[in-house]
Amino acid sequence: MSEPFSVRVTVRGYETDVQGHLNQAVYLNYAEHARWSLLKAAGVSQARLVGGGVGPVALETTIRYRRELLAGDEVDVTCEFEWGGGKTFRIRQEMRKTDGTVAAEVTAVGGLLDLKERKLVADPREVFKELATDLGLFGL
Repeated sequence: MSEPFSVRVTVRGYETDVQGHLNQAVYLNYAEHARWSLLKAAGVSQARLVGGGVGPVALETTIRYRRELLAGDEVDVTCEFEWGGGKTFRIRQEMRKTDGTVAAEVTAVGGLLDLKERKLVADPREVFKELATDLGLFGL
């Protein structure tokens, strides 16, 4: 099994709370950044999605905070797609400090919205297969 897609982010001081920890909402931004970075690396831009008549939607997100992140910390944010049957997929992500410590785990359920019908597409895997230039990044 290959390593999951990953991007490195440096925690900026203005992203921290009064205790000096990374603000809870920023974890979502980091996770979203990694997801969009994976899409871009796979050849799927926002314009390509809209041109295909679809847009990604988040249906559920769970964050498990494991260790604090402080200003100046570097963190690798992973992103792995998991496919089941039906209209949705899971995205599993870790935020790991450069020393290997897991700072957070993010699990999300997503889908692809048909922008005209305003309903989830029946099989998002097939849409990504049509749009992507690197299916391996999607685990396909």
